Amino acid sequence: MGPPSRTAAEAEAESEAAARLDSAWEWWGAAIEDAQEGHWIRTPVERRVMDDLAAATVGLGYLDPSVELPLRNRLCRIATWAGTVRLAARAGGWELAPVTGAAPPRPAGMAELLSAVHAVGEQGEAWLRRLPADGPPPPRALAGCETFLFGPGSAEDLRQFFYD
Repeated sequence: MGPPSRTAAEAEAESEAAARLDSAWEWWGAAIEDAQEGHWIRTPVERRVMDDLAAATVGLGYLDPSVELPLRNRLCRIATWAGTVRLAARAGGWELAPVTGAAPPRPAGMAELLSAVHAVGEQGEAWLRRLPADGPPPPRALAGCETFLFGPGSAEDLRQFFYD
């Protein structure tokens, strides 16, 4: 017997999460590219905010693959980024923008970078809120959000992408 078939609601939830994640990667890439090409030079405030983000999220970082976290803990690790980024945006006066389905403005800078990370964290918040009613999020979408935020080349390594 094969795996159970997905419902239309499950397929739609996975599609929405994938669209959000794809857009977040696009906005993230635009900000990193514009910084590396010299179109965005970070200010001292932006550097300090990135340092503060790294300090605030250090406990969320990389875990050995053999560690099996309960689902709620995995969702909380993702959702924590949303609140942390909202605080950073308020502190720096940047306005977060919805990224899903929108091309990032160019040159991209701190607001676009924070918007990308926030979109992924916000997905974790939504899953956490809906967990009692909807059950677990789509495994592939959950893994995609974790990949965006944790591990090599992720938001966790944010400071390493800048040469200034």
